[in-house]
Amino acid sequence: MVNPSPSNYAEIGNIGEELVAKWLKSTGWKILHRRFCCRWGEIDIIAQYQDTMVAFIEVKTRSVGNWDEGGINAITLQKQAKLWRTAEIFLAEYPEKADYPCRFDVALVHYERISKELDNRKIIEEGFLDSLSTSVYNFKLRQYIEAAFGQ
Repeated sequence: MVNPSPSNYAEIGNIGEELVAKWLKSTGWKILHRRFCCRWGEIDIIAQYQDTMVAFIEVKTRSVGNWDEGGINAITLQKQAKLWRTAEIFLAEYPEKADYPCRFDVALVHYERISKELDNRKIIEEGFLDSLSTSVYNFKLRQYIEAAFGQ
């Protein structure tokens, strides 16, 4: 299979994040922020479950035959430290969330090409809360890891 061009990676990542956000909402989570950025880095999704938990979610979207076990090996100790610092900045900016228990989750999304056409990229929900399709790719949430790492 031919890999997408680097210009498509951001779009593919965005669709993977959209899939995870929709799945989280369907399971009772409220999305507080998408792509929260600060000088330390970016957190893909920040979500809250009722009044009990805040999760900082790293989404990795990968194709078949990727080098890093579906994205999990890309969550290095250095990446974890950046996410931790970014979460601290978020909690400083939103102190009302600082009293909630927090955790770092990882969502692994798999995609595969279904067409070589690159136009008409409308997202189609397939009726399954863990999958999405475009005219070019199918996306599926393969694994959601709660409390994937800590301090």
